Amino acid sequence: MSNMDISNPASRSRSKKFNSNLLAHGLREYGLLCALILIVAFFQVATNNVLLQPLNLTNLILQNGYIVIMALGMLMVIVCGQIDLSVGSVVGFTGALAATLMVTHEMSFIPAMILCILAGAVIGAIQGYWVAYWAVPSFIVTLAGMLVFRGLTLISLDGQSVGPFEDGFTIISTGFIPDFFGIEGLHLTSLLLGIVVSVAFFVIELRQRKQAVLHGIDNSSKVFFILKNLILSAIIIVFSYLLASSRGMPTVLIIMGILVAFYTFIMNRTTIGRRIYAVGGNAKAAKLSGINTERVIFFSFVNMGILAAFAGLLFAARLNSATPSGGYGFELDVIAACFIGGASASGGVGKVFAVVIGAFIMGVMNNGMSILGIGVDYQQVIKGLVLLGAVLIDVYTKNKS
Repeated sequence: MSNMDISNPASRSRSKKFNSNLLAHGLREYGLLCALILIVAFFQVATNNVLLQPLNLTNLILQNGYIVIMALGMLMVIVCGQIDLSVGSVVGFTGALAATLMVTHEMSFIPAMILCILAGAVIGAIQGYWVAYWAVPSFIVTLAGMLVFRGLTLISLDGQSVGPFEDGFTIISTGFIPDFFGIEGLHLTSLLLGIVVSVAFFVIELRQRKQAVLHGIDNSSKVFFILKNLILSAIIIVFSYLLASSRGMPTVLIIMGILVAFYTFIMNRTTIGRRIYAVGGNAKAAKLSGINTERVIFFSFVNMGILAAFAGLLFAARLNSATPSGGYGFELDVIAACFIGGASASGGVGKVFAVVIGAFIMGVMNNGMSILGIGVDYQQVIKGLVLLGAVLIDVYTKNKS
């Protein structure tokens, strides 16, 4: 019977179509990871092996940690079918507020940080209120916010940098996790932590796939799945080893990892996550199904404000001062990270893991081009073209389907 099926032209056609669908699914799912690997390999060769030097890897994390953090919030906003252009200005304003509280008024850094994050929540709530409850286009509201908070940053700093901060504050962005083994030349704690994370990641992914297959909602190739997770586990371990050969894992990386895990859980496993996708996919249908769409959109902007404020604190702590140009242009990198990571400009589509990869693609490009001595003007041109290309791919995929 099986021989007859194989010789049957219709059966062969179905088998060929099935294999091509698996290949297409694999490329959609894992193409972004392959792109990141290829970009890293290109800049590693082009920079004469400087890109993956432990010191440069640490700088790469410190330079892009706040971009990844903001991209998590921007993903929620974009999935809801909205946009936030004010995040860079909120970063600058939060840094200026932190400097005013801690340097000018000599407030302790913990209450000052709490006030700054609350200020970010208020900013997000104000913008979200107009977008969600008054139906003012988010592009207009956040464009106004971008101008307002950039101006307030300049006013509060009087056009000058303000600093330095106390050591307890700066360590959140420039510190490293402690080593409990004391082996010379190897930060063993960082290496062991990387191995534990890679194993845990593989186990969690395997359990989720088994559940999905059991419920009949995952038809992806097992080969692609295993290959992807083996590559990811190897990347995590190698990455951890490179960091362990220097000063170990930066504190920012741990903060970023915790937030990525938290928002992955929120988007994939909670009611609010499902509602965000529903609102972005079809707001009218979501409204008719009983979802308070206004509240969901409002929540996404409040969350974005909180994460932008936290990123502003990290950025100010890294510079050890608040600058009038703080956060300038960050909105481009954050939005580009989301679109490169597969988020749809029309809403309803986007994954946390893919957006993190998109953020690192932007980060590696920025870092690599800087090492090569490419001017900021040309860097902006290249990043703009990459962003346009990502959106064009999204539009082409939608039209084709």
